[in-house]
Amino acid sequence: MTIDPEALLDDFEARRMHNCDFGHARHVAVAWAMLQRYDFVEAVARYGQGIRALATAAGAPEKFNATITVAFLSLIAERIAAAPHTDFQRFTDANPDLMTKQAVTDLYSDARLNSAAARKSFLLPDRAVRTV
Repeated sequence: MTIDPEALLDDFEARRMHNCDFGHARHVAVAWAMLQRYDFVEAVARYGQGIRALATAAGAPEKFNATITVAFLSLIAERIAAAPHTDFQRFTDANPDLMTKQAVTDLYSDARLNSAAARKSFLLPDRAVRTV
């Protein structure tokens, strides 16, 4: 399946995306495209608002997790800075670990990542941080 990150981002920002159609690969694609289009701070705000809107539209606003959202965006932004790719497929080929949720879950204990505080605010990792 070919993913068009720009089209996904347009749908995401226009709130034309349904939570059932937004698996992990699409999360990464939207985040990557957003980081191509906006600076990091603006991307964090826009992405967070969009993910929260998807969770709310799905009837599960409590599923939004600020820590997961910011952590994934941070990892993606760091990889872009280390080795920019103008093509999403090349980016994913170079960073296959980002295509699994484990890229973030390895950095946090379950208790910390699933806490009420992590859902509300970004928390720093409580496990060793990998470097690029």
